[in-house]
Amino acid sequence: MKILLDPQIFFLQKYGGISRYYTELFSILSKKNNFKLIVPLYSTTNIYYKQSILVTFKQKTYSFYIRTLSKLRIRHKENTIVRNEIYLKNLICKKEYDLFIPTYYNPYFLEYIDSKPFVLTIYDMIHELFPEYFINDRLNVVMNKKYLMEKATRIIAVSNNTKNDIIKIYPHIDSSKIDVVYHGCSIKFSNKIIDSLPLNYILFVGKRENYKNFIFLVNSIADLLIHNSNLYLICAGGGEFNTKENQLVCKFGLENQIIQKNFEEDELSIYYKNAKCFVFPSLYEGFGIPVLESMTCGCPVVLANHSSFPEVAGDAGVYYELNNSKDLKDKIEMVVKDESLRNDYLVKGLEQVKKFCWGKAAKECLIVYEKACYKN
Repeated sequence: MKILLDPQIFFLQKYGGISRYYTELFSILSKKNNFKLIVPLYSTTNIYYKQSILVTFKQKTYSFYIRTLSKLRIRHKENTIVRNEIYLKNLICKKEYDLFIPTYYNPYFLEYIDSKPFVLTIYDMIHELFPEYFINDRLNVVMNKKYLMEKATRIIAVSNNTKNDIIKIYPHIDSSKIDVVYHGCSIKFSNKIIDSLPLNYILFVGKRENYKNFIFLVNSIADLLIHNSNLYLICAGGGEFNTKENQLVCKFGLENQIIQKNFEEDELSIYYKNAKCFVFPSLYEGFGIPVLESMTCGCPVVLANHSSFPEVAGDAGVYYELNNSKDLKDKIEMVVKDESLRNDYLVKGLEQVKKFCWGKAAKECLIVYEKACYKN
């Protein structure tokens, strides 16, 4: 099987779950006999791709060329974009491949592939379900995604919840062409010691805006932190606190207990491992990779019993009622104060996470790809 992998996500993300998904998946599949992967890409800033086995000699050579131009202060960005576009279009038009895989929702390729099959992955339906959070780019994403789902030979949904959302929002789309393939976990373990981490802390990871529900979390646990001066909320990644977040923290007088920290990729496991619990108050996730990361590191997970979370966390999740601030605070306090309970959920989490791995995902995706190629 020869697959042409559309590289659009590797231009959009330097880091991110979607680019991680494709890098992990095809790093495994590219090792298989009778499998050839073509990635029409001259250069990318995406960290996952650049560090993977997918990088070709041509791409390494071009990257060296780009770095050299940068040192000489010669403009190269526009030239790289044009070269990538020409390279991609030429390969699509040649049609010397069995299957096309778009990595995001730009439908530019449809006018070139003719009758060639393509498989589309749907990561979530967040733009459709929470339009108020995506004022600037919602319309294009929603329209393009719907159009591609209608045209796709097959669709991969990253959870049953995502599949059900697709069917609910777009009942005209043939549900029989939707397959569910779960993600795996890519977290790297480290022996580093981070001296600045406190002994007792609750962990929040990643972006905090809008549906990630960080403001709700702070309001829910402020009283818990105020009455436990040795307990902290550590926000790993997501950038520095914005004005609204700083004002909220100051309102409760918790400037010394609610702390944002940046981290290197190989340090994230340390944050999980040493936390009393990881809290994921998000209103919606198509899958929720941080849940796997936390369980893999032996960190109990506190999250709402909705969206894709029950599929991923199973009975290893400590669930609170969605939008119930008191219940969230009570569940966090229960986990923080009960070491025996934490150990129980640690064991449950390590068992639950065995159900998810990139090898299994790659095997299941390959079955979907074969269905698409040999549909007749």
